[in-house]
Amino acid sequence: MFKVFIDGREGTTGLRIIDRLSGRKDIELMLIPEELRKDPDERKKYLNACDVAFLCLPDAAAIEAVSMIENENVRVIDTSTAHRTNPDWVYGFPELYDSLAKALPTAKRVAVPGCHASGFNALIAPLTEAGVLSHDALVTCFSLTGYSGGGKKMIAEYEGEDKGDELFSARIYALSQSHKHLPEMAAISKLQNKPVFSPIVDDYYSGMLVTVPFFKSQVNGGIEAVKQAYINKYSGKQFIDISDINGEKAAMLGSNNLSGKDKMQIFVTGNEERFTVSARFDNLGKGASGAAVQCMNIMLGFDEAEGLDL
Repeated sequence: MFKVFIDGREGTTGLRIIDRLSGRKDIELMLIPEELRKDPDERKKYLNACDVAFLCLPDAAAIEAVSMIENENVRVIDTSTAHRTNPDWVYGFPELYDSLAKALPTAKRVAVPGCHASGFNALIAPLTEAGVLSHDALVTCFSLTGYSGGGKKMIAEYEGEDKGDELFSARIYALSQSHKHLPEMAAISKLQNKPVFSPIVDDYYSGMLVTVPFFKSQVNGGIEAVKQAYINKYSGKQFIDISDINGEKAAMLGSNNLSGKDKMQIFVTGNEERFTVSARFDNLGKGASGAAVQCMNIMLGFDEAEGLDL
């Protein structure tokens, strides 16, 4: 039985990981006493006594936690932004590249993708890899997400009794084009330019829809080449659903249809001249906690979907 410790279990991501792991018989959750969860010495003890450490912490705290680990056998899965573009860490999205799928089973340090970045990279990486989209392409992206992506503070704002009128409408944020996922979005998808990115938070708990629009002239081979790139990349993947790639089962794409699920759906909609590509998933599922547990399953030799809801 493997021992698993979650540093930062009281946060949204940590709580969802506990929910996915608590009923399993193949791992032992190491739960630090509540009164000691911020004690550095106690945290260090737990970090060095586990087989797998999940870090559900702010960036600085995640870096600090890694520095506390002296046991070379401890394997780390970091859900923060801190290590996602670090070449010494494996990016935790095995469906994107064969190199990631091969590296994960023996990886000691894994960085879980950001939620918005998960959708963007799922859409763009197959296109740059196949030569359908050039690496110097100028791309725009918009992404709708539930308010749980903002953590405990935002959840409290949306669910509080004194909720302001502005919280009942969709709101674009990160208006300065400096969203923390941008470096990851460009680096992992192998784009030379960061996208113009408009993230939008709305009045529902969880769920995400990431969309990139294209003109025919932007891609080699047009809409059919884009579809084929996704078919080649994702056919047979448990976590990536391309069964309705044309979006024929719904006249509109809702952004929270996969709330509570751990998979992602890919859609290509429009016509030969203008079309959009979209990724729909749960920002706390394939966009965070679900992806983290998927990585753990692969690292420990379990079925990658063990304990997850697809």
